[in-house]
Formats: sequence, structure tokens, C-alpha cells
Amino acid sequence: MINEIKKDAQERMEKSVEALKNTLSKVRTGRAHPSILSGISVEYYGAPTPLNQVANVVAEDARTLAITVFDKELTPLIEKAIMKSDLGLNPMSAGTVIRVPLPPLTEERRRDLVKIVRAEAEGGRVAIRNIRRDANGDLKGLLKDKDISEDEDRKAQDDIQKLTDAAVKNVDDVLAAKEKDLMEV
Repeated sequence: MINEIKKDAQERMEKSVEALKNTLSKVRTGRAHPSILSGISVEYYGAPTPLNQVANVVAEDARTLAITVFDKELTPLIEKAIMKSDLGLNPMSAGTVIRVPLPPLTEERRRDLVKIVRAEAEGGRVAIRNIRRDANGDLKGLLKDKDISEDEDRKAQDDIQKLTDAAVKNVDDVLAAKEKDLMEV
């Protein structure tokens, strides 16, 4: 029973760290990476479709993304979707290939991005602490029902705290790596 609670808490904490990594991968650094455009959708036959399902996105070089459109008629729609996004990018089309040059980040923009990244990391920490609270609540319920002893409860709470500390350290490591990546010129 206790092991199930610990295992569930650990899995949920790992998922929180992975979700944070996924979110931070979308924050633009100075280098071109296809995941920058992963949040963009295009109207395709009346349905919003993710960009990677209607086109191939590759990093042409360190500062340019190349988008090869599968259906030529979608080219203007994709350009419009990229311009509408809050990424601040200006695509240029050449037939079925759209090139998206990434402007160099200014110092002010880098600082803004670091603030955004820190806020995301804090959200990850809060999620992890909520998971800890839920697990401790489950343990209190077992203790109240006299399914476990107070010693087992205390030991299990200590173990969950260790899991929490490890997950928060992972969040901090991911944050530090992303901050370093953002501030790199």
C-alpha cells in the first residue's frame, strides 16, 4: 500500500519534470530548432492541424529553419500562422519551401525569456509539491484507518520528501541548463 503511494508519487513527479522539459524546449534560444514551431497549427480542410503534420520542419543552419510544405496551397496559410504566433518570426517563401530566419536575441529579450523560464520552473516545483501533498494525504488516510502505524507513516513521509527533493533538484538542473543556454551569445 505504502509502496504504491510512493511509486505513484515518483511517476507523477517524473512526468512533471518531463512536462517542464517539453515546455522549455519551446522557448527560443539563439539557435534554430524545429521544436520552436511545434505549437503552431494551420487550418487544413477546416480543422486546425499541427504544422509538423502538413510540412517538414528542419534546421537549415544555426539561424534558419526550413519548412517544406506537403501541399503547395498551404504555403500562405503556414506563413500567416507563423506571423500570427507570438514568436516574432518573419517567414519568407520560395515555392514549397518556407525559410524562417531567426533574429539574434537582444539582451533585453534574453532577460525576458529567463523570467518566463523561471516562472515555468516554479510552476513545475509547485506541481511537485502538490504531488507530495496528495501522497502525504493518502498516507494520513491510511494512518487514520489504522492500516499503517505511525512509524510507517513517518518513514513513508520521509521517503516521499526525498523523492520531492530529488524532483525539485531535477527541475533546478533543467532550469540552470536552459538559463545558461539562453544567456549564451
